[in-house]
Amino acid sequence: MATAATSASEMVATLKTAADAAARRGDLASARANLERAVALDPSGAALWMSLAACCRGLGDAAAAAAAVEGALRVDPRNFLALLMRASLLDAAGHARAAALAYGVALTQAPPEERLDPPTRAAVARGRQLFRAHNDGLEQVLKEAAREKLGTAGPHLRRADAFAERLAGRRRVYHQEPVQFHYPGLQEIEFWDREAFPWLEALEAATPDIREELAAILREDGDDLAPYVSYPDGVPLDQWAELNRSQRWGAFHLFYEGREVAWNAKRAPNTMQALSHVPQPLLPSRSPAAMFSVLQPKTRIPPHTGIANVRLVVHLALIVPEGCGFRV
Repeated sequence: MATAATSASEMVATLKTAADAAARRGDLASARANLERAVALDPSGAALWMSLAACCRGLGDAAAAAAAVEGALRVDPRNFLALLMRASLLDAAGHARAAALAYGVALTQAPPEERLDPPTRAAVARGRQLFRAHNDGLEQVLKEAAREKLGTAGPHLRRADAFAERLAGRRRVYHQEPVQFHYPGLQEIEFWDREAFPWLEALEAATPDIREELAAILREDGDDLAPYVSYPDGVPLDQWAELNRSQRWGAFHLFYEGREVAWNAKRAPNTMQALSHVPQPLLPSRSPAAMFSVLQPKTRIPPHTGIANVRLVVHLALIVPEGCGFRV
């Protein structure tokens, strides 16, 4: 048995060498014949199948090339070059939708671009172009259909648009990742609809009065705000190291750890009046909570997640200089 296996392996190697030599001479027909014998002896070699696919494609036999590619994928379903050639063959045959989808699959297995030779890099660029065009078209069709059924505004349309953008690969799916408390069974909603909070309009309408009170506090105590990030010594700071105990992100607390901060609250009566209409749970040492949050120029808040999934944090923009952004 060992002798027979060794003999078959040697025969495959001999046929592969002969095929390579024939290909270098430009004799693709002889190369193909040798490779067909080789894969018959050893169908478990993905590289052999791919060499055969290249020969068949060079000879203009697209059907045989596609069959050889499928042989390679039976051996190695994640073979990047095989997936790319499958897509390229569909593209050359004019099957635009099937080619775009096949390119999308191939791109999931693509190595870093610097490791690709120029022809492969060009094929990958073509694949990205077709896959993006396909996804853009899909997104447009879905959004148009949603507008026909749902109208031009409203929470259901926003969700339909988000669905279309996710399907088209332009939108990530985010999940709750609270760092301390995750209460199971609560709704995991990425962006809540305004319609769920009827008190929002009244809070926003009070913005000028709230802004005026903040401005007065900043004039009088702008240099004495409490650092919003304040961890004790000996705990891991991670992304908060730069801002820990720093005035660059200051806070003027109106409710803190579930209690009203009486002196601060007296200085912002209109703000406290507006907050009285905002439903907050009563949770000792946790809620209610409210503050003026102040960033110094060129201060950047690092990416982070909240501590719990049992509350929503409302940000009411009061003073927003040019060039500032807020990513959720």
